[in-house]
This record gives sequence, structure tokens and C-alpha cells, in this order.
Amino acid sequence: MGTFGRRLLLAVDAKGYGGVDVVTQREWQEAAGEAGLDWEQWTTQVGGDSVFAVLPKGASEPDLVDPFMRHLEAGLRTFNRNRRDEARLRLRAAVHFGTASPAANGFEGRAPVEIGRMLDSSVLKAALAAAPGAQLALAVSATVFNDVIGEAYTTIEPQEFREVRIAEKEYAGRAWIRVPGYDVTALDLGETEPGAEGDAGGRGSYRCAPLEHSNCSWWHGSSVHNRNRPCPGFRLRDLQVT
Repeated sequence: MGTFGRRLLLAVDAKGYGGVDVVTQREWQEAAGEAGLDWEQWTTQVGGDSVFAVLPKGASEPDLVDPFMRHLEAGLRTFNRNRRDEARLRLRAAVHFGTASPAANGFEGRAPVEIGRMLDSSVLKAALAAAPGAQLALAVSATVFNDVIGEAYTTIEPQEFREVRIAEKEYAGRAWIRVPGYDVTALDLGETEPGAEGDAGGRGSYRCAPLEHSNCSWWHGSSVHNRNRPCPGFRLRDLQVT
């Protein structure tokens, strides 16, 4: 078991862009610089369509949630201008703060697993799909929403988020979703499950199918591989959502 510690985590998935490439990482790095976050100190892992990052101790949660996301969205908007739909770069992103400790293959703990569930949840996918003009759909954990958004440490109003419930075999919890440029409360996020516990707006919960590639611990096990130890066979797009 690794040393106990809490870290700020970020995960991003490049929807329909053919995987994370230099363009995706450039947009991410430029947004970090504009937000005053030191990209060079981030521990990152690229896997298929996704990028996972553990920020250094003391990294600013408000800076990641507010200026970083605003600059990232603006950069995507500029990049996508005059591009055909199939050539646009659109991202799902998730932010979490929780237990993540250095381990032999990167980081282990609950938070790396939880942020993976948030990023690949059907409800976050539905939010981006329901907003065709959006560049970005963001999910933040309850900890981040309550401590950062709810306590007014950012310029983003709590009303810009929509509370949802994410449920999966190994994870169940609440998240708050924001889609810049859209009223997220008006978006169709899919049908609710019968008897499921609803969110504040009575919109119910969403469940992911069992995970594949169970031999790999990245996202869906107890640890996250580091940038030098890529996941041997797992891609987030391999997951099937019901």
C-alpha cells in the first residue's frame, strides 16, 4: 500500500478525433500556461483517446476548474472554427480531488478509479452529444463542486452545473456537469433507470456496463500506469454503455 495522500486529478477524452495527438496535448498545455498551472510538474498518462493527469501537491483547484477550462474551451473553439464536423476536436473532461498515492506503475487509490468512471459515464457522453455546438463537457466530483464551486472560489456560478448520479458496479456517486455555452439543465441526458435515485432535478441515475480488459488496472483497477508504462490493451472507447 502506498503512502496516503490526496491529489488534484484531471482526465480528458478526445471525442471522435481518432485519439489523443499533439493537437490535443498542445491545447491542454496552452490552457495550463494561461491558467498559471505548471504543466511540466504534471504526471500524465496518454491512453488511446484519453489523457490522465495527477497535478503536483498544492496545485490550485479553482485555477483548474475555472481559468484552465475557460482557456481550454476558447482554444478548442479557435481550433474548430471553419472545420467540418468530422474534423472538430471536442472533449469530455473530469476533475476530482481525492486519494492518489505514488505506486510502482504510477498512482493508486480511489480517486484515479473514480475520475475514470466520471469521464466515461453515459451521462457525460450524453451531455456532449446533446450540445452539438459545444467544445467541451465538464464533470466535477462532489468534493470539487462543494469546496470550490459552492464556496465561490471561481467565477463560475453553481447554477451553471447540473447534478447527476453516476452508478456502476464498482462506483456510485454524484457529479456535477457543465457544458459551456449551454443551459445544461435543459439538455436531454438520456432515460433514467426505473427506481433509480434521482438528482436534485429528479433526473435519475445512469449505469455503465461491466468493464472489459480486466487484466489491466488503468482506470478500472486499483492504480494508474505512468506515462512510461502505457496500458497494454485498454481504450476508453472499448467500453459499452447501457
